[in-house]
Amino acid sequence: MEMRDPADLRPAPLPSVEMTFSLARVPSPDVNRALYAAVGARVCWTDRFTWTHADWTRWVDRPELSTWIAMAEGTLAGYFEIEAQPGGDTEIHLVGLTPAFVGRRYGGYLVEQCTRRAWQRGGLWADLAGPATRVWLRTSSLDHPNAIGNYRRRGFTVAAESTSPKRVPDPSLAPWPLPTDPRTTRPVHEEVEDLVL
Repeated sequence: MEMRDPADLRPAPLPSVEMTFSLARVPSPDVNRALYAAVGARVCWTDRFTWTHADWTRWVDRPELSTWIAMAEGTLAGYFEIEAQPGGDTEIHLVGLTPAFVGRRYGGYLVEQCTRRAWQRGGLWADLAGPATRVWLRTSSLDHPNAIGNYRRRGFTVAAESTSPKRVPDPSLAPWPLPTDPRTTRPVHEEVEDLVL
């Protein structure tokens, strides 16, 4: 999905309590790994499960990548990673809420604030990257059920679509316990072979 003009960004309703956003100014593989686990495990973010500490370090220790931490009620509410890419493209790699804030109408505001910051590259962050000319992201049917609708409501449009299988690993490999096995509708404690979705 993509947005080609910052004027296309549509605001979300304000959450019921103040949500603040801080740029993580010290690259930390430990922090990004913990955020990835806390936010992504329940919505099948599995691509980085096998990353080593060195992989995480290479990922976060780049001036073109920024990590933003969202807080609400004195608690970690979510985060997002955005990357300044060549030619004015800015990719939203990850955006999501921690489980305690899912279902409380914070998601739209998180996406709005993430997108605002993506458009502010070259000023607010990634000083040498120059201005953004396009903000884009990838999503899938394995993401939160409201994700695509939320992106559309914020002004994103579909840039391209493709269908491909994705191996979903055994949920026992997830950093946190999952309420259900994302490969099936069975509870996690049942044994199930890997399925391709």
